[in-house]
Amino acid sequence: MKRRDVLTSGLALAAGTVAAPAVVKAQTTFSWKMTSFYGPNAFFYSTGPGSAKDLIKRIDDMSSGRLKIQFYGAGELIPAAAGFDAVSSGTVEMNYANSYFWTGKTFAGQYFCAVPFGMNFVGLNGWMYDGGGLELWREVYDKFNLVPFLCGNTGVQMGGWFNKEIESPDDFKGLKMRIPGDGGDVLAKLGASPVSLPGGQIYENLVSGAIDATEWVGPFNDYFMKFYEAAKYYYWPGMHEPGSQLTMGMNASWWGGLSPTIQAIIVAAAAEENAKTMAETNANNGEYLKKLTTEHGVQLREFNDDVYDAMGDAAQEVFESARSHSELSARIYDSVAAARQDVG
Repeated sequence: MKRRDVLTSGLALAAGTVAAPAVVKAQTTFSWKMTSFYGPNAFFYSTGPGSAKDLIKRIDDMSSGRLKIQFYGAGELIPAAAGFDAVSSGTVEMNYANSYFWTGKTFAGQYFCAVPFGMNFVGLNGWMYDGGGLELWREVYDKFNLVPFLCGNTGVQMGGWFNKEIESPDDFKGLKMRIPGDGGDVLAKLGASPVSLPGGQIYENLVSGAIDATEWVGPFNDYFMKFYEAAKYYYWPGMHEPGSQLTMGMNASWWGGLSPTIQAIIVAAAAEENAKTMAETNANNGEYLKKLTTEHGVQLREFNDDVYDAMGDAAQEVFESARSHSELSARIYDSVAAARQDVG
């Protein structure tokens, strides 16, 4: 080896030895808490690929262990419905949920989860990332000291589980159904009584007869909820959630104090998780629909045209009422409607 090469190699090694401790010393480790609307072991939402815990691991891996997040399912640290206020006040740094659960806090928030007869995952992503949706969402959450992130999607959902056949719009009259958000308002126009329940309480209410029907997600998710033990009629398609968006909300004060590098890690991890959940759902729905029908005697039914047309008319009434709620609500709905038309 030439003397010059030896000298150059030695300098490089020495430089590496000196620089490393300085870099390590400059790195700050964060310890945060993430609460959730879903239970600590809720399939898909809390555990497994594309879940809140998977998002936490992704953030930890991408930050080389600098971002440590402790997960708390519903009821472990705070009640399920307390997540919005907890993050807003800074009691916890993050919360995992769907924005339509916070309609009582901010009416306009539900537009960023699912709109009946709205856009699917592809269209919703287009509106959110490149059609002004994310900017509108941030405007809604800004007054609550929150920053929203897309971090998952269930895709087009099934119409739901029913303990009787739905053959006409009149069959919804008096029906008690677990269905949140605008979808519940649509069915209320047809005479149903929408009920909002956390996921962990649906099965027991369906089995006991406290509710007559429920929606959840789709075959892959619904299989593990065992709704087939209480309701055999499984209807499609679901008008209520054509692309149900999962959300991570972060305290804006904490967010604003982070370096651009740390912010970029969180944004990238959430975006990757957003794509991962949809891929997982698409890959498994077919297999689990077959399991439901062949192994558990589930009877697959399609809503007929009369039912679907009635739902569409009711949805338009809901939209008109929602649009008049506030100037901001009108702007958001107009943006959603324009994107649906353009993307479609």
